[in-house]
Amino acid sequence: MIFAAGLGTRLKPYTETKPKALVELAGKPLLQHCIENLRKYGFTELVINVHHFGNQIIEFLEKNHNFGLSISVSDERECLLDTGGGLKKAAPLLTDSEPVLICNVDVLTDLNLNTLIEDHKSHNALATLVVRRRETSRYLLFDDHLSLRGWTNIKTGEVKESLPLNGEEQQLAFSGVHIVSPAFFNLITEAGKFSVIDLYLRLAKEHAIRGYIDNSPFWIDLGKPEELHRAEELLKAKK
Repeated sequence: MIFAAGLGTRLKPYTETKPKALVELAGKPLLQHCIENLRKYGFTELVINVHHFGNQIIEFLEKNHNFGLSISVSDERECLLDTGGGLKKAAPLLTDSEPVLICNVDVLTDLNLNTLIEDHKSHNALATLVVRRRETSRYLLFDDHLSLRGWTNIKTGEVKESLPLNGEEQQLAFSGVHIVSPAFFNLITEAGKFSVIDLYLRLAKEHAIRGYIDNSPFWIDLGKPEELHRAEELLKAKK
């Protein structure tokens, strides 16, 4: 599932006339970069949620014949549901016997998805959250076995605890990529608009919610205009 429904407020003025997913990077919309990367790893069935200028995304997919893939749209144009609510709404389109990979449309990464999927399956986790060692204000807290135990905002001092904390937990930043097992969807009791991180924190009290540390050299959050420009330079350097 590709999360493409966000308002893209940090990307203004680009998002004043188009959705974040269709903002261009190196001559291609962010959504196309994401779809082509997933196709490279063998994904054939995608779900994309839409809200802000959602009709433009639908028209873009139709114009490009869904890039040869089976693509379903989870329509949030009437109400933006955040990540947790968006997953719950899309659940009927995602229910299968295989894990579901979830990624944000504004994250560019060269993470090896096959290795990630293998790790998720080998640990029999309910969910695996890709994390990185980078500076941010909000961190997920993991024990030495990479089991999720809590969350903290170091600017405000707020802490959310799933399991007892001892102060020695690893502080790791969420990367916008995660995997959930099929059983995950039956455990969602929240309603309306809610955060998937809060959902993970609740489920971590009784289920295996794990971290996967991504040490790959290339990762960038394309949420701001200056990050788009930096990504352009990085892509040129990679080529």
